[in-house]
Amino acid sequence: MNLAEWIDHNAGLTPDKAAIRFPGREVSYAGLAALVDSFAAALAGSGVKRGSCAAYLGYNSPEMLALLFACARLGALFMPLNWRLAAPEHRQMLEDCPPAVLFVEAPFIAQTETLRPELGGVMLVSMGAEQAGWTGCDEFLARATMAAPRDTGVDAQAPLLICYTSGSTGKPKGVLLTQDALLWNAANSADMHDLTADDIILTTLPLFHVGGLNNQTTPALAAGCSVVLHPKFDVDATFDAIERERITLAVLVPAQLDMMMASPRWQTADLSSLRMITSGSTIVPERLIRAVHEKGVPLIQVYGSTETCPIAVYIKVKDAERKAGSAGKPARHCRLRIADDLGKDVPQGTTGEILIQGHNVMAGYWNAPEATAAVLQNGWFHTGDMGHLDAEGYLYVDGRRKEMIISGGENIYPAEIENVLLESPDIAEASVVGRADARWGEIVVAVVAPKDGCSLSAEQVLRLLEGRIARYKHPKEVVFVGQLPKTALGKIRKDDVRRMVAHEAAA
Repeated sequence: MNLAEWIDHNAGLTPDKAAIRFPGREVSYAGLAALVDSFAAALAGSGVKRGSCAAYLGYNSPEMLALLFACARLGALFMPLNWRLAAPEHRQMLEDCPPAVLFVEAPFIAQTETLRPELGGVMLVSMGAEQAGWTGCDEFLARATMAAPRDTGVDAQAPLLICYTSGSTGKPKGVLLTQDALLWNAANSADMHDLTADDIILTTLPLFHVGGLNNQTTPALAAGCSVVLHPKFDVDATFDAIERERITLAVLVPAQLDMMMASPRWQTADLSSLRMITSGSTIVPERLIRAVHEKGVPLIQVYGSTETCPIAVYIKVKDAERKAGSAGKPARHCRLRIADDLGKDVPQGTTGEILIQGHNVMAGYWNAPEATAAVLQNGWFHTGDMGHLDAEGYLYVDGRRKEMIISGGENIYPAEIENVLLESPDIAEASVVGRADARWGEIVVAVVAPKDGCSLSAEQVLRLLEGRIARYKHPKEVVFVGQLPKTALGKIRKDDVRRMVAHEAAA
């Protein structure tokens, strides 16, 4: 099978049901199936076939999702591009995996024009705007002179999705996910959320990230749900949708929750339709978990990465309060190990590297066999994240392996310190990094962004840690900033923070 059959199946069962509600539009399952057919036929008419690639640069839209399923039908790769990146960053990705067709929304056409000399024979399709030298979307769809051919060679192992990592640790890598990976990920999501066709999903995260695309959106379309899709996140639009559309499930990362809680609407918002809120992408501060629970809504955490499609570990609703702060247990169709540097399992309670196994794990990094071999070993994906299991087998994430600070011979995991700092009502953001030191090897530095209107001293920050964590883990320095550098999903860019700290020390 190919994943486009999800849409065909639901179009047969509930043709008139809303598949996607988008500002100013509602697309039924029959309408979505027709849109997938049109894009698949037009792609085929433009020479796209098994092994080809189609790329998309733009905000969330029904067309973006239709293109994913059209590529699934043809056995082609779909490459969603991060619209927050600069032209040179897009150039790296487009040169690494050259698409046959590049679809670009109006706000990003001028930026893409700067890349034309390097794009060669790539067909450029403008979405929603006319542009000289470009093919308009309607003109492109007119290439669908006949139904898209059925390629019997397209099976579950066919690569479908290539998502580039943020590049915060160097050159971005293209994570290759098969149709099978998305299928098993959808099964994990269905178990995590107790998903049924009656659910109404809100998607505000960007679909260029697997978190926005695959935590709930593609699983919802597999299950026959209705997806309320926003072009991008907006606080008031999110509150409006939850209340008006009676949303039952939503993924909101910590950065989004912080913005919502800072709004005066948080206190009076009607969230009664929500069965749960799912959060992740980074360690979720317990203060956010408590604040959501106080609204009568369970907050569940999901752990994973682009390489796991992303669902690998999660908390179920029944444990949401009892195990607040834990990432949960392995997904229904995943296995989990905590291993030492030699690959041997560590005892319960001991920190080690988190290893994941499952059909949802990536096939590898595009054109990067050495990088693939470094993380896929003996059937296990080595995440680079450090964590430990409690007595009941629940995972707690301690931080990234590369972020571990070794000071005076002691291993220090930044997340442990960050979690305590983020409990303070006066701190908006905090990141803990190591800085080279002649005496200690490294010292711990806390970089703190106070909340608006709050004034903090280094002494006040350090007092927050007294009696909470061992003294040798306490920061030797505190640096104050207005805000921390972050990715599109609100993850703090640790490499940028380290450079900031090094620059402060040099100054």
